[in-house]
Amino acid sequence: MRPIERFLTGITTTGTPHLGNYVGAIRPAVQASKREGTENFYFLADYHALIKCDEPARIQRSTLEIAACWLAAGLDAQQVFFYRQSDIPEIPELTWLLTCVTGKGVLNRAHAYKAQVDKNLAAGVDADAEVTAGLFMYPVLMAADILLFQAHKIPVGRDQIQHIEMARDMAQSYNHLYGEHLVLPEAAVDESVALLPGLDGRKMSKSYDNVIALFGPREQVRKQIFSIVTDSRAPGEPKQVEGSALFQIYQAFASAQETQQLRQAYADGIAWSDAKQLLFERIDREVAPMRERYEQLVANPHALEEILQAGAAKARARATPFLRELRHAVGLRNLAASAATGKKAQARAALPSFKQYREADGRFYFKFVDAQGRLLLQSAGFASPKEAGQFIAQLKASQALPDAAMATPPDGVEAGQVTTALKHLADSGN
Repeated sequence: MRPIERFLTGITTTGTPHLGNYVGAIRPAVQASKREGTENFYFLADYHALIKCDEPARIQRSTLEIAACWLAAGLDAQQVFFYRQSDIPEIPELTWLLTCVTGKGVLNRAHAYKAQVDKNLAAGVDADAEVTAGLFMYPVLMAADILLFQAHKIPVGRDQIQHIEMARDMAQSYNHLYGEHLVLPEAAVDESVALLPGLDGRKMSKSYDNVIALFGPREQVRKQIFSIVTDSRAPGEPKQVEGSALFQIYQAFASAQETQQLRQAYADGIAWSDAKQLLFERIDREVAPMRERYEQLVANPHALEEILQAGAAKARARATPFLRELRHAVGLRNLAASAATGKKAQARAALPSFKQYREADGRFYFKFVDAQGRLLLQSAGFASPKEAGQFIAQLKASQALPDAAMATPPDGVEAGQVTTALKHLADSGN
């Protein structure tokens, strides 16, 4: 039976989703939530919002609107884990546990922090001006979001890959110290997802004020579409689809046949006003049914709150026992119960184990150590953690000394000691 894959997606609650958010994140995530053999986690990242926004009413309103957007777009809260980040107290607790195994040097390399430092240095002010501890610790909170629910795949854009790699590093550090508890996540970059241009041709973004509202009033959306910048070619003159923001937005909603028809209309010299009307009608055909549902949800915040509370209860049913396991691993334990469980814990600990990690050369390695921590095998470097994990799985299955080019025992360790330890691990069911 194929194991279930867990996917996790979050959206920061600092604004109202626009058409670019819908095409680039919401629509593909809703479609992905219906795949068989997967568990899907979707959360409103309101803790993350505090790093960027100090307006409480705005965060509350954004949380309401974003939750309504996801549900109106077709997300089935009964079939997925849909929750508000701040309703899961295990997330900040895991953040602290990860903080204690994460080197400051790792966080120094985070893109957002480095960007602010570079901006400050260019302005001739202190390097850490306007750098809060929240901004600096952002990658640790993001890692806790991911690792708490043992997510395998994190759908992200290329600009977010670094955060997933940092989450892997933190998980490896924790596992190295306390045993194999945390799943190492992987970034899932979907190159087919459209990145919409905005009204001025740049990337659609609230920071450029060039967005088309997702569920804004119909006439507002029409007005925004009709303000898309086009060239000066008159009706009857052939027009280029390359570089046309209007055409790119249309293509993100239209079928292949519809797209080809508009391409031909460009060649035939369609008037820009007619092309914009076609775009408005095509978008409205998809969005209008969802807009009605969205407006109903926004008008009934009590119903939305009930959905989020139910989602939090469902998510905490996973998070609470797992966090209890992680607390126990680091030594945060019930003293009265320690005597009764000591022998059992020692028995679990007295096993050989694999420890994966990443070196400064960017390659991925593993060690195989016995129950006392003595090194039995040292691997060569692998290009990816997945390759290292696959090789470990082969070792566990074969219970034999591997190819010396991929992993070798140190001096003084015999082949029989390695195979005995592998068999011991296999017999334990680990």
